[in-house]
Amino acid sequence: MPDADVDHIYDYSQTYLADILKSVKTIAMVGASSDKTKFSYGVLRVLHETGYEMLPVNPDRKLHEIRGLKVYHSLKEINKPIDMVQVFRRKEELFRVAQEAIEIGAKVLWGQIGVYDDEAARIAEDAGLRVVMNRCPKIELFRPFWKPRLDLKI
Repeated sequence: MPDADVDHIYDYSQTYLADILKSVKTIAMVGASSDKTKFSYGVLRVLHETGYEMLPVNPDRKLHEIRGLKVYHSLKEINKPIDMVQVFRRKEELFRVAQEAIEIGAKVLWGQIGVYDDEAARIAEDAGLRVVMNRCPKIELFRPFWKPRLDLKI
């Protein structure tokens, strides 16, 4: 159930994020790139290697696969249930992607770092999706293992 009191730019509890990352299996990454220097490529790689079924989405009709994974040119092209739509696009595009995520029956809308839109969050939550914005699932996956070492010399 969506949490209407969540501040979508910064304030997510570790429990909320961990629950999402434990519950999803299939992730459609809107804005996936085949360029190994792009952050989206690295995130796709880590999430895929971690065990998520990754479905890269990129509108470039010349692009057919990324890391051996079939590329879809839109969310509507995907013919299987999608747990999470991860958005690697400009924040101005998030509202449109949120509408598409609702139409395809996704359970989670996740905007990458720098990708947030309160209106997109509102419509997604009103449709029953859980929402995370301005966060990276790759970072959140490993956050529980980060232990500050304040005794180290700089």
